[in-house]
Amino acid sequence: MPAVSTDRALEDLVREHVPLVGHLVRELLGRVPAHVNRDDLTSAGLAALVSAARAYDPERGIPFQRFAGMRIRGGLLDELRGLDWASRSVRQRARQTETIRQELTSAMGRVPTNAEVAQTLGIAVDEVAAVDEDVQRAVVLSLQGFTAGTAEDMVTESTAGPEDLILHRERIGYLHQAIEALPDRLRTVVRGYFLEERPMAEIAEELGVTESRVSQLRAEALGLLRDGLNTQLDPDMVATPERPDGCVARRRASYYAEVAAKGDLRSRLAMTDLNGLPATGQSSANVAA
Repeated sequence: MPAVSTDRALEDLVREHVPLVGHLVRELLGRVPAHVNRDDLTSAGLAALVSAARAYDPERGIPFQRFAGMRIRGGLLDELRGLDWASRSVRQRARQTETIRQELTSAMGRVPTNAEVAQTLGIAVDEVAAVDEDVQRAVVLSLQGFTAGTAEDMVTESTAGPEDLILHRERIGYLHQAIEALPDRLRTVVRGYFLEERPMAEIAEELGVTESRVSQLRAEALGLLRDGLNTQLDPDMVATPERPDGCVARRRASYYAEVAAKGDLRSRLAMTDLNGLPATGQSSANVAA
């Protein structure tokens, strides 16, 4: 039985960690569309905090803040997944934009600018940027589903068995190796923006490009990471390219092969310890540094 059993002790534990909910809500609000309601997220986070307090067992040796942080993040992501963040027309426009971008890349031998994509679609440049931003945020949520927050916050549920833990550790290993396999500029953007949490302006200055270009590179990198992971973990989720022999399809196939060749099950599991936490010398900020 959990040691936190009395109503008074439960209430004190919840009150003490209410600021944790506010912190995680603020952190997430920066990565989702502006129309997502702060109060809805806060309510979901508080409910998850109460649930965590009721389920917490101090005898397991896991600090409550870490245990609750995982539960709260899960509650927030569940709340987001229940929202229709994009209308049907936006989803359709996102597919159209991606199709045109791939066709232009094949024809031009490089990633087209937003202006070139907008001209082909016959829409404003701002509309292309807005669609890219929504798609990027959706992919962020997908990646968070693999990592459940930062690497330091990863702990296993009390109901997880050995097989579940091994699968979880393998996913994290694949994510790290997929980042390693990215082309240099894309890897720099992913590490700088997501792992090191550097401002986009700083990354743009380092690469000698505009912030808009960094945003494009970020979207491209996240698309590659998503498909690179799915080729190993869920191949049915990878769309068949319209031009299998085109240069874009060949580059993507080369990337997928490199992800697969980066290591084996042993090397992926070595990135985390038996509890799913980062192995000694590993962190989300210095993977393969």
